[in-house]
Amino acid sequence: MIILEMLSWPFMQRALIAGVLVSLCCALLGVSLVLKRYSMIGDGLSHVSFGALAIAVALGFTPLSFSIPVVIAAAFLLLRMAGRPHWNSDAAIAVVSASSLAVGIIVISCTTGMTTDVDNYMFGSVLAMTDADVALAVLLSAAVLTLFVLFYHKLFAITFDESFSRATGLKVDRYNTLLAILTALTIVLGMRMMGAMLISSLIIFPALTAMRLFKRFRSVVICSGVTSVACFCAGLTASFVLSTPVGASVVAADLCVFLLSCLVSFLRHR
Repeated sequence: MIILEMLSWPFMQRALIAGVLVSLCCALLGVSLVLKRYSMIGDGLSHVSFGALAIAVALGFTPLSFSIPVVIAAAFLLLRMAGRPHWNSDAAIAVVSASSLAVGIIVISCTTGMTTDVDNYMFGSVLAMTDADVALAVLLSAAVLTLFVLFYHKLFAITFDESFSRATGLKVDRYNTLLAILTALTIVLGMRMMGAMLISSLIIFPALTAMRLFKRFRSVVICSGVTSVACFCAGLTASFVLSTPVGASVVAADLCVFLLSCLVSFLRHR
């Protein structure tokens, strides 16, 4: 059986564990990000992470350990820029994203060149996952999921009406910052497997799919999580069978499910 054969390989076991956790975190956070019009923050932070890992490789540091604080700092910066009157969220993300990608490319060209390690972070590789990566993914994913559950109602409030939440005394900036930090951690974790170019799809596609099928926030969150995990497992299996890149296979699965949800939504409203 294909599933048993796939799971007989240690690298596929590591990819499945880390991928399911990261996919679930991306999907849960993605609902709030899409509704708040921050859906491209994943793309921006992934480019920041790429720039950070390029510097880490050039200086001989551990890429993940170096990238996590840098991406969290970038999340703070994005929130500050997006909150200024003469900025908007799209412009802030575009500026940070393009600048970080440019810095990463310049550092790589001047130092190590496009090594296998940098290429893996750029486009993702299931073979690049180590036991340490999986352990870190489990630890940080557990933290992300725990914080999401604990502050679910607060995140719900700031997602739909920041002005009213602020008027009721809710610390809106604090919970926006929490959302950005959780997103930053998830992006850094997912880059090893999905790559900087594709990780944002895990945030966007499941949320959009769930919104086509459900209207209540809780139902959308649950559907988004289930869809993301199912699509990741389908993409990972397709990658193993067809020898295609994992990241691209997962995105293709997400796209197919999204198009199917659009068809269901269209038929429902006829």
